[in-house]
Amino acid sequence: MSKTYIEKANELPIYDECDILVVGGGAAGHSAAVAAARANPNASVILMERYGFFGGDVTGGYVLFIPTLNWRTYPLIRGNLEEWFTRLKKNAPESYIGPDYPYVGKDNPYICRKYELYEACVNEREDPHVPLRTLYIEPNQLKLEMDAMVQEQKNIKILFHSWGTKPVVEDGKITGVIFESKAGRQVVKAKIVIDATGDGDIYSQCCAFHGESGIIDLDHRDNQTALVWRVGGVNYEYFGRLRLNDQKTFRAWIEDLWEFCGYKTIFFPTGVDGVVWFNNWLLNKSCISLEDMRDSELLVRNSIRPILQYCKETLPQCFKDAYLYDIAPQLGVRLSRRLDGKKFMTPLDSACNTAFDDVIAWTSGFGAPVEIPYSCIIPSDKGVDNLICPGRHISADPVAISGLQLIPQSTQTGQAAGVAAGVAIADGTTAKTVDIKKVQTILSEEQDVVLPRMPRTDKAMVEELEAINYGRDSEFAKKVRQANGLDW
Repeated sequence: MSKTYIEKANELPIYDECDILVVGGGAAGHSAAVAAARANPNASVILMERYGFFGGDVTGGYVLFIPTLNWRTYPLIRGNLEEWFTRLKKNAPESYIGPDYPYVGKDNPYICRKYELYEACVNEREDPHVPLRTLYIEPNQLKLEMDAMVQEQKNIKILFHSWGTKPVVEDGKITGVIFESKAGRQVVKAKIVIDATGDGDIYSQCCAFHGESGIIDLDHRDNQTALVWRVGGVNYEYFGRLRLNDQKTFRAWIEDLWEFCGYKTIFFPTGVDGVVWFNNWLLNKSCISLEDMRDSELLVRNSIRPILQYCKETLPQCFKDAYLYDIAPQLGVRLSRRLDGKKFMTPLDSACNTAFDDVIAWTSGFGAPVEIPYSCIIPSDKGVDNLICPGRHISADPVAISGLQLIPQSTQTGQAAGVAAGVAIADGTTAKTVDIKKVQTILSEEQDVVLPRMPRTDKAMVEELEAINYGRDSEFAKKVRQANGLDW
């Protein structure tokens, strides 16, 4: 639209002041706030969330599938994410499904048979098949655990139903955020701000970024939205057996379903027996476009009853007694803006297994773990200081981001962002000048994060990685290097 309205100058009340402000309480933001509070118990932390619960796409968007947290037999993605499952196992063991670590990566036919019905819980690409640390969860039970993780940290103040809308920038540094709520428009002042909104809602107003339109003209996760809904009374075992034993019939049924409803959708198990969740992929939709978000919500909700009836008629072995259980309270979003960071990740970083001095996470990759550097969650020199940007909007190209913006990776970068903020406050440095070695030490020694080249790194794992040249010789790595004119 070409018309504009000039807003009059206005004095805004300062709601509060803190050392560290985290905007967004999803997987990245929740992890950041908890990590910051633990890394620096003397720092005051405010966690601002637009809804009334934490978890974002996990608990609100019902993305109930947490994939591949191991590499072979070794725990790889731990830290705050693994704490979710430790707590669930203690307090609500019926709320998740997936192999426990003693069995992961090992030839155990009994455990494989137990979990083979659940996609990606067993590695079906290798022989012998081995269990993977992949889990399906119940979102409401996880909400309770995420609440507890925050409330246990006495230096965190929670702001629910508060939407961070605009950065406050002074002398090249971010010094706070304007937010909207039922109480009106106010300001939180902060020494360091962590933008964990997922769409760069804060950094996009004071830093350079990529993907301005929110639509990437490629068939990647970048240009898709989703609205998840759950169905109860389902016999998932029949469907799981069909996937394992009759791929032809399985694929034909899925393709017929897609043709019937007009978009890609399929259902998966949850952490609750008899309940499944329907994920979907709505192509060429932006999660920062009001029109696309509206259309996504209505398209899926308008199709729920017809799809459920279709499933009952064409797959009665699963859906004879099925009923609509619930609909996710928030739209599922995959990607829109991407930070212009000091480091811009590309597929070559995975294919060449790039080692970074400022590594903050070691995450699942193709053939071997992939390093994520601190410099890809920090704005480039074109951006302001004291702003850290973890989560699904980190600095990466449209291909690389697909493997870096899932829930495990968002939790990893969020935890690192929180520790970095805590260290910067303790040392009186900035987000850009923080002592990264201290950050790495706290992550590894105190917060159960697996990092390369640290004293706690499992030496046996390193030996296995060296034996396969850190995955550089895999077919994936070779194809990526050749496509970029690089090989050795």
